[in-house]
Amino acid sequence: MKLQELLSGIDIAETHGNKDVTVTGITSDSRKSADGFVFVALKGVQVDGHQYINNAIESGAKVIIHEEDIETPNSDLTYIKVKDSADAIGKMATKWYGDPSSKLKLVGVTGTNGKTTTATVLYNMFRRLGYGTGLLSTVANYVNDDKYSATHTTPDPISLNEMLAKMVAAGCDYAFMEVSSHAIHQKRISGLKFTGGIFTNLTQDHLDYHKTMEEYLKAKKAFFDNLPETAFALTNLDDKNGLVMLQNTKAKKYTYSVKALADFKARIIEKHFDGTSIEINGKDVEVHFVGVFNVYNLLAVYGAASLLGQEASEILVVLSTLRPVSGRFETVRNTKQSYTAIVDYAHTPDALTNVLEAIHEVLEGSGRVITVVGCGGNRDKTKRPIMAREAVKLSDQVILTSDNPRFEEPEAIINDMADGLDTAQLQKTLLIVDRAQAIKTACMLAKEGDVILIAGKGHEDYQEVKGVKHHFDDKEIVSKIFEA
Repeated sequence: MKLQELLSGIDIAETHGNKDVTVTGITSDSRKSADGFVFVALKGVQVDGHQYINNAIESGAKVIIHEEDIETPNSDLTYIKVKDSADAIGKMATKWYGDPSSKLKLVGVTGTNGKTTTATVLYNMFRRLGYGTGLLSTVANYVNDDKYSATHTTPDPISLNEMLAKMVAAGCDYAFMEVSSHAIHQKRISGLKFTGGIFTNLTQDHLDYHKTMEEYLKAKKAFFDNLPETAFALTNLDDKNGLVMLQNTKAKKYTYSVKALADFKARIIEKHFDGTSIEINGKDVEVHFVGVFNVYNLLAVYGAASLLGQEASEILVVLSTLRPVSGRFETVRNTKQSYTAIVDYAHTPDALTNVLEAIHEVLEGSGRVITVVGCGGNRDKTKRPIMAREAVKLSDQVILTSDNPRFEEPEAIINDMADGLDTAQLQKTLLIVDRAQAIKTACMLAKEGDVILIAGKGHEDYQEVKGVKHHFDDKEIVSKIFEA
């Protein structure tokens, strides 16, 4: 592809060299640079790509895209200074892969909690309805029924467009993707053309990155601000920031709610451990999802599917057959001793509260709630004491344990959590660093009718310690204990 074509629509400040050259690839990783490549120097959170320009040139890069002033000594190369490298690489990746998002009906889901469930249920629904469908999510990426591993909630622009191009090549009509606040802020979705956007909710998370809730909100809102007039913007009316998301959007505005009048309205009829009976826009449906928070997720799914042209009756039929996403309120029964374990990804205070409230809504008789929970290392430290308080408030027994400690000491993380508890709360709290031992202890404490919540890791099948991922699967651990 000609460089001139690749640069179309990008805000260029200066050019040194020939723009009429043929390029063979794009990368922002100097280690992946090759002969004829374009190297884009990105200013990342931890690494500045401008420091690796010479490495990229040594590997064969012929074009350098940069936003900082640099020396341009090599007359055989082309140097393009742009206003924003992150924006540029997104638009360039879109062109390189043939603008795949314009050939799909692409819907983005953003919010603190519920992104994975909403996007995945939409993917499963449209597959059941017979459409070619793609998914980009925290758990896994799919091109129709082909599964690809996921390393980030929202991939980098090159990987993202490559995956979308695979969807187009495989005949996909629709694609559903989680859009993280990091991805919005870092402009990983720059250049993509969305058919619709969904807002789930906004609660405390990622303050290690965004620093304040206001900045976190701005990142989410920017997604809706940039939607085109042809798109729809569907928001949770019951979240205090729901309407804020729609303030400056050019997209067509729609709302969903459990509490107020909205375009898509749900009423909860009955809750039980195996599902929920709900009414959506006047029609009853029985679903295999538990908890009010899941009613919101399914209502967002119903609304989006309706806005994408599907018939209400068909949407409800499919909703009644679908199951929860891996690691999201996933139930494991101990039939020998008649108690239940629930594995859930809840890793924010609000998500933990939602899951615990959902358990209490369906808890029977004198059953107790035992919660096993930790917090990730090298992430928002301010939520650690809050997580512990929320767990203790809604549990009869709490075990604070390791999550993914990463490069922090797990004991220090657990102590940060415990610092949020008073003397009375500490009396019903155990601190067990070894996560497997913590789960085993919870099972030893459980009696008939009790529920054990194992929170924080959900679908993850690893534990990250000092930069190394060790195999660890909460569901696998508890299932083995039950089978013993």
